[in-house]
This record gives sequence, C-alpha cells and structure tokens, in this order.
Amino acid sequence: MIELRPFKALGGDNHGWLDAKHHFSFANYYDPKRMGWGNLRVWNDDTIEPHTGFPPHPHRDMEIITYVREGAITHEDNLGNKGRTEAGDVQVMSAGTGIAHSEYNREDVTTRIFQIWIQPTRTGEKPSWGAKPFPKGERSGRFVTLASGYADDDDALPIRTDARVVGATLKAGETAEYALGTDRRAYLVPASGLVEIDGVRVNARDGAAISQVGTFTVTAIEDSELVLVDAA
Repeated sequence: MIELRPFKALGGDNHGWLDAKHHFSFANYYDPKRMGWGNLRVWNDDTIEPHTGFPPHPHRDMEIITYVREGAITHEDNLGNKGRTEAGDVQVMSAGTGIAHSEYNREDVTTRIFQIWIQPTRTGEKPSWGAKPFPKGERSGRFVTLASGYADDDDALPIRTDARVVGATLKAGETAEYALGTDRRAYLVPASGLVEIDGVRVNARDGAAISQVGTFTVTAIEDSELVLVDAA
C-alpha cells in the first residue's frame, strides 16, 4: 500500500520567520487520521528566514533528527554542545531525560530543513547530540543509512529507537530498491526532484506512506534527493 500525501494538502502555519508544513498532526494542526506512521511521530518541512530561528526550549523522550536541505542550521544546548549542520547533512538529538536547545539560521540565506521526530523505544537515558556530514556522492544511486537504532549500522548516527533514517540521490532515469519488512512502515519524502514508487508519482516535498509492500522500487523522473524513515 502506498498512500500519497501531497505537499499542498499538508497542515501548517506561516509565522513570518518560519513557514512550517506538517505531514502529521503538530502544534495547531490536528488531524486524528494523521497522528504518525508507526513510531514516526513528526515530519515537519520548515523554511527558516535568515538570522532567525527557534529560541531555547526543552524536550524529553524523543529522537529528533534534522535533515538540512538548503542553507545551514546552528545548534546549541544546555549540555554545551554547539554545531553547524549544512545542506545534505544530518544532526540527531536524543532528548532522553531532558534537554534544552536552540536551532538558529545564522546564515544570510534561507534555510530549509526536514525535522523528524521518532518515538524512542529506550527511555531514561542521558540526552545526547551529534551531527555528521553525508556527502551526496556517497548516496549516488542507492539508499544510505543516515541514522539508526541498530548496532550493525555502525556508520550511521545512533538513535534510541527501532527505526532507520536513510537518504539517496538519484539521477533522472536511475532506480533504487528498498527492502521493507512486511511488519514495517516507510515514509518517503523527496527533498527535491520527482520520483515514482512502484508507479505512484511523488513530487518534491510530497509524502508517501508505504506499508505491506516488501521490496519497492523508486525511479527518478528528474534528478532527486530522497529522505526515508523505516519505522516500526
């Protein structure tokens, strides 16, 4: 089953400095039919104006993954972590028992991010933060694991949940397969481009909720950059 969730149908709010679109219920957007997808709880498509951002605020018991599509985001938290994550790269914050952080676009250009929240399957642990560059060349023509809750994905950023975050870049005409367990769910969003998933056309920033399909094939109609969550 592949359910298309077009970008134009997403909920959201425009706050001036932040134009936020929500694939699932979040903040003032509520749809009882879209409360999450497995243990994937939030997928926000955020456009952040230059020299603005999210001031310090707390979280706990949530795995928060930020995928930067354009520009850069600068993170600071009360553990003393500070880092700048650029387009194509990923940061992970495991909120654990509690953390306060800020996320600012300190650039002179607009920053666009996917912010992904996944419910943890391990709780009561100390909070942590990490970031890692993932050069697009290493994802050319195939899916690469960016963040994972599994020990055998040792090149990925660790998350404390039964899930993976993967990415791929495909040239027009290229295909990539993804093996999804029959008891798993996937949510795929093209950061850019246009693809077909087993014949279902998915535009940039649309969401595709995938389940009960086993291995599926993604074909790029245009040069495309993809982000996917494989969730329990």
